[in-house]
Amino acid sequence: MKSYYVLPPALIGVSIVLVQSQIAIAISPQEVEKIARDITVRIVDSQNPTNAGSGIIVKRSGNTYTVLTAYHVVKGDKKYQIFTPDGQNNPIQSVKRLGKEIDLAVVEFSSSKTYSVATIGNSDKATRTTTVYVAGFPAPRGAIPNPEFFLNKGQVNANGAAQGDGYNIIYDNDTLGGMSGGPVLNEQGEVVAIHGRADEQEIGEKSQSKIVTGIGITIYSALRQMLAIGVDVGVLPPDVVAATPKADDFYIRAYNKYRQKDYKGAIADYTEAIRLNPKYDEAYNDRGIARSELGDKQGAIADYNTAIKINPNLAQAYNNRGIARSELGDKQGAIADYNSALKINPNYAQAYGNRGVARAQLGDKQAAIADLQKAADLFRQQGNTQLYQKTLELIRKYQQ
Repeated sequence: MKSYYVLPPALIGVSIVLVQSQIAIAISPQEVEKIARDITVRIVDSQNPTNAGSGIIVKRSGNTYTVLTAYHVVKGDKKYQIFTPDGQNNPIQSVKRLGKEIDLAVVEFSSSKTYSVATIGNSDKATRTTTVYVAGFPAPRGAIPNPEFFLNKGQVNANGAAQGDGYNIIYDNDTLGGMSGGPVLNEQGEVVAIHGRADEQEIGEKSQSKIVTGIGITIYSALRQMLAIGVDVGVLPPDVVAATPKADDFYIRAYNKYRQKDYKGAIADYTEAIRLNPKYDEAYNDRGIARSELGDKQGAIADYNTAIKINPNLAQAYNNRGIARSELGDKQGAIADYNSALKINPNYAQAYGNRGVARAQLGDKQAAIADLQKAADLFRQQGNTQLYQKTLELIRKYQQ
């Protein structure tokens, strides 16, 4: 959920092998991308190609391949096809959901060709600030009618107890529709989670939109569900040990409540996460967002201040504080915060857009248009058609 964007009136192996060395050595991003390309498939509704998702090859037995994906990608009585990494088209032969309340499924297809099978990583070690990559195939959309394979780098925000639809891991990687069901990989190129959904952009006349944040299900949770329905991929997850709830558990619960617009409930859970981990910068930032939703701009600014004190490189906290300051009438202070966010992240599209709006409100339309054009270019590059189009509308408005 990490960030706002403001728009004024007007996103041949038989089974997988568990490899967990004593010392984990990161490989290059290019090597991770190669692995991700080889194990990720595209799942498409043959009747409606815009209805598409992704999946992970997790097992081969003879000519039968097993693919792990999000259940919402393959739900319903439709004819789904799998496009393998070499572009071959294969009909799905069977679909099994992994539990009634879990957004996971395994599907099978047949091929005599040899495709790579995923290596499973230790998802228990994918803790907050761990670097991860999310891979998949975005669905066709306006600005990108023929999307290619995407791999986006980010980090874990929380890994805790399962919440709605079984989601139990949150990460800040930018993701797009169609990437659901794709792999979340660690720096060793091992699968540690299955990408489920992204925080939706909510664009309105006076809305504040969160940058897309990914939520998924850890691979160990998936393995337990697979074993429960008799799908054996040759890897046993560690035994589950009951433990006292930790900060990440409350953070994920708060995130889930926020998505349901229960802002007071979210604030209570973020507060508990902070009590358990006083250095939880993301929890302060996200509590500030929830407070802002309830109109408590000063309380939001206080939370952003604390997040920045803990982590001076948390660009989204500067961006969010800029929005709160702007709404309180401090346009110059807002611009200063957007400048700080852009110094940390020069490709921060939302910060360019927000700075453009603030400059327009101060009467500097030329600088505003330049910022908004930069934001539009970045949104287009990221495949964010909705914000790209909205930003173009804003540019046209200021050009009049």
